[in-house]
Amino acid sequence: MGNSAVTTVATTTVATATGNGATANGRKTARRRIGWGKAGLFAVCLIPAAWTGWRFYSDQLGANPIRELEIQTGLWTLRFLAITLAVTPVRRTFGWNGIVKYRRMLGLFTFFYATVHLSMWSFVDWFFAWGDMWQEILKHKYILIGMLTWLTLLPLALTSTKGWVRRLGKRWTKLHRLVYAAAITGTIHYLWAVKKDTFFPVVYFALFALLLAYRLIDARRKALDNRAREAPL
Repeated sequence: MGNSAVTTVATTTVATATGNGATANGRKTARRRIGWGKAGLFAVCLIPAAWTGWRFYSDQLGANPIRELEIQTGLWTLRFLAITLAVTPVRRTFGWNGIVKYRRMLGLFTFFYATVHLSMWSFVDWFFAWGDMWQEILKHKYILIGMLTWLTLLPLALTSTKGWVRRLGKRWTKLHRLVYAAAITGTIHYLWAVKKDTFFPVVYFALFALLLAYRLIDARRKALDNRAREAPL
């Protein structure tokens, strides 16, 4: 092998190694950036809980603070649910593909606030008086549908890990479509709970209906595109 050939091979090797090193560094930087982003999002998602807790501690929740705690945690459950469902439309509309990495955390915080909401009622309000709680569930349909909403969110939270995604395969996507059922039942729970002041429940219902409509239209478009690709020329 001539000197020029040796030089070419050496140059190629160095360039490849340099490129691989740059790629590895780029990946580390991206992972570090995502890690900091998740840490920041985690802190932001805790702000409503911290603020509500401070208001309770400083006696700023009115004459019935337990009731206000139930209301606030329920509202934040719906808000986080709406934000979680909005991730895909926002990503596809604006091309912000990076935000999908934060969807799982937003979904888990939805379940977190739903669990705190349930705890406010079952523990703080009723102190796990199971007999009385059961009577309340049977008496008030808004409590019953609220329970159903939490039970719908429970398997979604438990199967949100990468391990469960691998185990369930295509069934994971079908299972997590239950989030739209939770959005509907959660809004109905809110509507029935407030009874007269229905403006905000209707707003949430309209928002969730729009998000669901987007998903249905997008699924229909994908199905038509797949048929077009598979159709013989």
